[in-house]
Amino acid sequence: MNFEDFELSKNADSLLPVIVQDDTTLKVLMLGYMNREAFEKTVAEGVVTFWSRGRKCLWTKGETSGNFLHVVSMLPDCDADTLLVRARPDGPTCHRGTPACWDTPEEEGFVRSLSALIQGRHQALPEGSYTTKLFLKGPKAIGKKVVEEAGEAVIEAVDGNRDRFIYEASDLLYHLLVLMESMDVSLSDLEKELSFRHK
Repeated sequence: MNFEDFELSKNADSLLPVIVQDDTTLKVLMLGYMNREAFEKTVAEGVVTFWSRGRKCLWTKGETSGNFLHVVSMLPDCDADTLLVRARPDGPTCHRGTPACWDTPEEEGFVRSLSALIQGRHQALPEGSYTTKLFLKGPKAIGKKVVEEAGEAVIEAVDGNRDRFIYEASDLLYHLLVLMESMDVSLSDLEKELSFRHK
């Protein structure tokens, strides 16, 4: 994909509207604008760079805060006049310190929010966190917990105990998310694989 692929590129002064979406939670994070130079810098470096309309200069998101937006994918819309960037944020996207520039409900669901939290734990490794302890033990130990929790969930299913099954399946899902993070695998990766199989 090149800047010339967009309709507005024919006008040298036009700016491309860019919507940034969290690749893990699918939450819409912010809206910015790119000119040709910002677009090409984003493609080349893999971090989102905008054209600041106020300062009239290039602006890499995170250059002062450290909260960069790492590009996962870039997709034009159907009219080729807007760009959707799916990214992995290093921290809060909004200057207010919030995850996004919109105060929207967490409609993406708790599992994706939990996955993002686990990803943050993996990066920071805070002391006293159970998740940190799992990461420090490594994939083999985390894998043993996945197997253990899977067995307990199956036992409750066989016994027909719905409430206990929900409890154990929740433990299973949490530990599986930790194992996925340790393997640098996201929910989106699983969705792509399942979608490919469905076809």
